Amino acid sequence: MLTLWGPRGGGRYCDGVSRRSFLRVGGLAMGGLGLPQLLAARGGAATADNHKSVIMIYLTGGLAHQDTVDPKPDAPDGIRGEFKPIATSVPGVFLSETMPRTAAIMDKVAIIRSLVGQIDEHSSFQSMTGFPMVVSQREGKPHFGSVVSKVQGSVNPVTPTFVDLAPVMQHRPYNTPDAGILGQTFKGARMEGDDLALLQPPQGVAPERFAGRRDLLGQFDAFRRSVDGASVDGMDSCYKQAFDVLTSDTLARALDVEREDPRLRARYGMGSPKHLGDGGPMWNDQFLVARRLVEAGARCVTLSYGFWDTHGNNFNHLRNVMPLFDQGVSALVEDLHQRGLDRDCTLIVWGEFGRTPRINKDAGRDHWAPVNSAILAGGGMKVGQVIGSTDKIAANAVSRPIHYRDVLATIYHNLGVDPHAFIRDRADRPISILPPENQPIPELI
Repeated sequence: MLTLWGPRGGGRYCDGVSRRSFLRVGGLAMGGLGLPQLLAARGGAATADNHKSVIMIYLTGGLAHQDTVDPKPDAPDGIRGEFKPIATSVPGVFLSETMPRTAAIMDKVAIIRSLVGQIDEHSSFQSMTGFPMVVSQREGKPHFGSVVSKVQGSVNPVTPTFVDLAPVMQHRPYNTPDAGILGQTFKGARMEGDDLALLQPPQGVAPERFAGRRDLLGQFDAFRRSVDGASVDGMDSCYKQAFDVLTSDTLARALDVEREDPRLRARYGMGSPKHLGDGGPMWNDQFLVARRLVEAGARCVTLSYGFWDTHGNNFNHLRNVMPLFDQGVSALVEDLHQRGLDRDCTLIVWGEFGRTPRINKDAGRDHWAPVNSAILAGGGMKVGQVIGSTDKIAANAVSRPIHYRDVLATIYHNLGVDPHAFIRDRADRPISILPPENQPIPELI
């Protein structure tokens, strides 16, 4: 077994070895899962440049829909709020004045105002697995990115199929769900700390040394085959992929936004990695990184953004944070179009629920699960439209109620994955991806 050591630090075992500080590359590991085995398990599917992909921006805490995408100017005092509606680039469609840049590109986005089926639960599980946290944890429901990784495999040898840019957040249920019944092989690649360091070419290790190690590994495996007759058919390509990962700077380049035109980075609004409250950061650089990862071959990129749990001071908070949100989302949509990615890359922006029609005594809005909203773009979808509507106080869906799992069904459809296909868990049992009643949204496809 060939061990390539990574940086020191992080969680350690009792022998002082960092639990994330090594990759095992080779066929001599008798019981462990080395990088070649990991690559073999994931498989290598498409190699086309125009692969289908998705970027999901999870709004931690639940955005006030009536103060952003579903304004209600005729609602009574105590419900209406402080923001006025503004016209958009689509005649007859209005957004809140908190979103002027998004209003200007409304012809490139679709807004769902009538999402239903969610429960009052502060977690990312409904958005990312399609089920509440208790159900997901009890039944091992996987993150949708893990499903994509399992079903479709990688686009190229050096870019993970599923990348999770979300940091670890103080409110634990906000954190990204794992791969559940599919096993850790299909968990999203985390782009921070030791995990990130391991995906960059090791400093001071010349390419010829890697070549020498590859030759030595081949000699070891040839010897093992001659001794025990073990079958290693098909593993040669996985060994090559393992070394490709270790000698490539593709991921490091994708993550380096300094390589972008400074004017484009400024258009996105760089933001900050500092967390807001117990939620995520408003780090707009990650929007740009997500697009770069998709171009590098990722099929699914997820990130957590901001703090939207506005039980108090809702309006002042939105005045402070919505300009950066509006700037980043509109820039990403425009960028996808300008790069020709709007046919292949789906963008979804949403949170776990909406917020109450009635403004509370602290000038805030509380949790409201009966209806929610979502912003979608790209993916070859029919955009420039609003789907569904709520009543005069934005309390309930009155036309075209759409179950939130239908959004995930639409994402799967856009990726070329049958949302009702069966996947096999670690025990080789068939499990349906989504229930049969959840269908892609016809207005979008």
